[in-house]
Amino acid sequence: MMKKILLFCLWGWVTAVQAQNKYSITGYVKDSLSSENLISATVSFNGQLKGVNTNGYGFYSITLPEGRYLITASYVGYQSKSAEINLDKNISLNFLINPRSFLNEEVVVYARKKDANVTNAQMGKINLSMAQVKSLPVLFGEVDIMKTLQLLPGVSNAGEGNTGLYVRGGGPDQNLIMLDDAIVYNTGHLFGFFSIFNGDAIKNTTLIKGSMPAQYGGRLSSVLDISMKEGNMNKFEVDGGLGLLASRLSVQGPLIKHKASFIVSYRRTYVDLLVSPFIKKSSSFYGSGYYFYDLNAKVNFQFSEKDRIYLSGYFGRDVFDFNNSRRSFSTDIPWGNSTATLRWNHVFNRRLFANTTLLYNDYRFAFNGAQDNFALNLSSGIHDLSAKTDFDYYLNPKHKVRFGGIYTYHTFTPNILTGHQDSVVFTPNNSNIKYAREAAVYIQDDWQVSERIDISMGLRWSGFQQVGPYTIYQSDANGNKTDSTHYGRGQNIITYGGPEPRFTFRYLLNEQTSLKASVSRNLQYIHLVSNAGTTLPTDLWVPSTYRVKPQASWLYAAGLFKNFRDNMFETSVELYYKQMQNQIEYKEGYTPSLSDPENSFVFGKGWSYGAEWFINKTKGRWTGWIGYTLSWTWRQFPDLNNGLKFPAKYDRRHDLSVVNTYELNQRWKISAVFVFASGNATSYPEKFYLIEGTLTQDYSRINQYRLPAYNRLDLAATYTPKHKISKKLHSSWVFSIYNVYSRLNPYFIYFDQTGSAYDGTLQVQAKKVSLFPILPSVTWNFHY
Repeated sequence: MMKKILLFCLWGWVTAVQAQNKYSITGYVKDSLSSENLISATVSFNGQLKGVNTNGYGFYSITLPEGRYLITASYVGYQSKSAEINLDKNISLNFLINPRSFLNEEVVVYARKKDANVTNAQMGKINLSMAQVKSLPVLFGEVDIMKTLQLLPGVSNAGEGNTGLYVRGGGPDQNLIMLDDAIVYNTGHLFGFFSIFNGDAIKNTTLIKGSMPAQYGGRLSSVLDISMKEGNMNKFEVDGGLGLLASRLSVQGPLIKHKASFIVSYRRTYVDLLVSPFIKKSSSFYGSGYYFYDLNAKVNFQFSEKDRIYLSGYFGRDVFDFNNSRRSFSTDIPWGNSTATLRWNHVFNRRLFANTTLLYNDYRFAFNGAQDNFALNLSSGIHDLSAKTDFDYYLNPKHKVRFGGIYTYHTFTPNILTGHQDSVVFTPNNSNIKYAREAAVYIQDDWQVSERIDISMGLRWSGFQQVGPYTIYQSDANGNKTDSTHYGRGQNIITYGGPEPRFTFRYLLNEQTSLKASVSRNLQYIHLVSNAGTTLPTDLWVPSTYRVKPQASWLYAAGLFKNFRDNMFETSVELYYKQMQNQIEYKEGYTPSLSDPENSFVFGKGWSYGAEWFINKTKGRWTGWIGYTLSWTWRQFPDLNNGLKFPAKYDRRHDLSVVNTYELNQRWKISAVFVFASGNATSYPEKFYLIEGTLTQDYSRINQYRLPAYNRLDLAATYTPKHKISKKLHSSWVFSIYNVYSRLNPYFIYFDQTGSAYDGTLQVQAKKVSLFPILPSVTWNFHY
């Protein structure tokens, strides 16, 4: 094989010198079994390590001088495939490559190029394979992408069992989370204990926690870009699973073989269905229950080699019902996300690829309560309509340019209250819906300057307008309205905007070692302000307005990246410093109400800095990683804490994750996860005293204290029975134990009072609330 490569290299170099014409090789890299496009596959020529990567739709383009070449397509976890060509004209060349698991070869679980840790200019980018996510122990056996991401350095969770993400000192609203390009505003089920992402429907997951490329924007901290599967174009498949908490079922297959396919995936909890038969109709709680469900669907149609259309959607809901017949009280609380994405891929020519997208996303929360003949309804949410277009221009193998733009129309619905008493209907004037326009254009240039130097330069220019209809009220010191200014539909109220430069530099010391540095500026125009430590369904998204300025940040990062033993081990050390302006919190003494929350905001600044260590073993029977983060996160507000700086709630001094997976044999695979983290920052009462018989307390400075440190060990074992060739059904069992040594980690601490101050028996005692002791679970998965 090496002689063959050397022969083609020699021939290619000779003809390249003689040639005057250049031609392009374009095409797609696909999975041979399903015809799914492979994202970030590498296409190289004449055995060179450096080539071009396929884009988000599996498309590539290489422009080379006339001559003979050996073109090779490779992807981690797949067998490489090569083709010999005589390049004397533009050529279309598609690659169908085989998964190594299909060939019974060693599987590498990390879904990217084997030396990408060193050679890629992008910092802080992680691609997760679903095979790796599904092998790890999880709460109640529910596979969860978000919980796996929390095990990476620089990413911390929001609390015990929670799916919220805090990336390099940023808040939960500072992460751009997208499902097939549609923004997801609330990622949690069951008040955040499970994420909305069904692993059976997910194709690719990319987290960028460093300087994000210019095509991404609107958030300060990170990008989580999740792509749904496209559906098998060759044959029908059924996947599913039965767990202790939920079941799931996915069906995919061709609509027109090799031209069109579909996938439908559904997941639902069934605790309510199992419990309801045991609740007697005479019970005062008959009819109460909770469940959540997710529905993912996608179809795609390839009209020609140049045109393809995708239509995908997600619909998920949490539904909580409570009934008390004795008190004639009932309540219904549904909340959830809806998204839809329509995309058109078009190849204009051998160098220019375009993707045009129309997007719809909606998040709604509702509370409906009734007692006797009185009813109350409360609702809130956010609704977006977007259009965007992205172009990939392949100048040459060392130079790729991406440019495009996006426009979004936002509708923000605050808490709207309505109700009725018998025939009397009341609709208080508390509806203050806000409208906004957001737009951006960008250009990104990825340039391999030399064998050692890679540069990625980007510039994004974004703008945001609050528009009418809207009425601004002026009030006196007592809050009474004294005057107003009304803006008509579409009329501009205020405009914000500015440049967002991005720059990343990589210097290759040798084939296994590189230095990287980056700097980026980000603007964020919509905000989530919460009293809780994680995103709850009752939290409100609010826009930048004439009162609320956009958040802004500068992120500086540098790191050393080195691989060992033929890229078996990846290691890195990254340092970062982030400045954040116009941060938002509620004022001291705030209590939730139906008034405009802007009236209760205070504004300040924040900053965070730290170091991240990462050791990752990517192939072999034993795989896994160790991640450790040492960090500081601060906030400072003139109107809080007497103007003194204070640690953010999600400030973590130490955060350690150890993840291991070992393949015992073809039937058994075991995995273990250990996590240790400093406790969350919190405020405690320091003084208790009586005023006219009422116990009163004085609190410490904001987040002056910490909860006890968090630690936990999880174990899992996956058993795959020997498959009989005559049977089409494949299955596996996953046995897992969450919190093996039943560590009662504190969820929060409260102060309980007993006795009476009048007889001298009053006692105040701190008490800890913990959620999850040791929790075993079992899940049966199947594939047909």
